[in-house]
Amino acid sequence: MTIKNILISQRPPKAGSPYEGIAEKYGVHFDFVPFFSIEPLTSREFRAQRINILDYTAIVFSARSTIDAFFHLCDELRVKIPETMKYFCTSEAVAMYLQKHIVYRKRKIFYGDGSTASVLAQIGTKHKGEKFLVATSDATNGDLTHIFEENGFDFHSAMFVKSVSCDLKQLSLQSYDMIVLYNPADVKSLYENFPDFRQDEIKFVSYGKSVVKAMTDAGLTIAISAPTETAPSVAKALELYLEQCR
Repeated sequence: MTIKNILISQRPPKAGSPYEGIAEKYGVHFDFVPFFSIEPLTSREFRAQRINILDYTAIVFSARSTIDAFFHLCDELRVKIPETMKYFCTSEAVAMYLQKHIVYRKRKIFYGDGSTASVLAQIGTKHKGEKFLVATSDATNGDLTHIFEENGFDFHSAMFVKSVSCDLKQLSLQSYDMIVLYNPADVKSLYENFPDFRQDEIKFVSYGKSVVKAMTDAGLTIAISAPTETAPSVAKALELYLEQCR
């Protein structure tokens, strides 16, 4: 099957992205369309989880949207975060974003290299006795909570943001030879917009472990999975696949 039109379920990348070179070299066309957006939970939705934020001594963040939602809810619920609260973040970029809401102090803010496993290294033995609240969304949850369960940490996960499906009905999915999905919420949005969708000859690409199960459960056949050792990004995975198809 010749690949000509590829749909990627994300916002358009900045100029100079590797997709430009791939399009020119292999004669393919990319469309970038987000399948969902992230919105903060209302205070009512959060209270339904029966979480008392002040029961915890450390918060774990993996996204800036979750940080905004967390502090907005604290303001709305009149929860005053103590100075002793510790913050563990998956990356430096997420940790630096905390400056929008709190005074940045190295003694209470820790960050990894972008992977969930690196959070574990930051906790080490020194902070293992903390009571952790893992801030999640309905679209991402599994990897962090799995690591905390495996290591016997005292933790609870709480959802602070939710995914809302975008209106995709203007898209003609059958005009695409390949569709790239990054998140279980992408799969949810796909079938909310197109409940009678049939894959037929469309090739699907998955990025990340969390979306694979959602795609498999939905009955979608995955042609390409990333990241791998040889293809750490979707762009590289597509380049390798298109090269083989030449």
